[in-house]
Amino acid sequence: MRAQLLNATRLLVEEKGPDRFSISEACRAAGVSTAAPYRHFEDKREMLVAVAMEGMARLRDAMRSSLKGYKRGSIDGISAMGVAYVHFAQREPGVFRLMFGLTRDHGKHEAMMALGHETFGVLLSELAAYMGKGDVDDEVTRRGFALWTTVHGMSFLLIDDKVDVIQFPVEMDALIHEMTVRLLA
Repeated sequence: MRAQLLNATRLLVEEKGPDRFSISEACRAAGVSTAAPYRHFEDKREMLVAVAMEGMARLRDAMRSSLKGYKRGSIDGISAMGVAYVHFAQREPGVFRLMFGLTRDHGKHEAMMALGHETFGVLLSELAAYMGKGDVDDEVTRRGFALWTTVHGMSFLLIDDKVDVIQFPVEMDALIHEMTVRLLA
């Protein structure tokens, strides 16, 4: 039942946004009683946190999967992670917004913070290997932050239709690769 509720909530977040649906709508979509959510969640906010965490886990898994077939720590693998990040945002724009829209109180959700660090850690681990470092240090973190902000900003430009509006004539996957090369040079 929990999985049904989370899936219904995720679909409603994609359709309406996190603030524009009710728990009763999620219950109808999941085919459960209106009392059912309260067996698993304290309130709507907790349901949204669970949806955001599932989204973060899917993003982490997509980033890991994108590395298959690439040498550990390769620029091509790191670039593929950036492409996976942007494609996730395009596939699940509502969940992507939700994941990064809960930032005001992320610090209150230890599990969410740990999952976010784990997801960012996928990138940092590859960067450390690329840079020939055994551990993640300040330089690895700084470069990781530069790469993340690049694909994160690009993700929002794409899902908010800012790129289409200005008719930007660039192939995004190739641009991500180019930016990865430049930021790691």
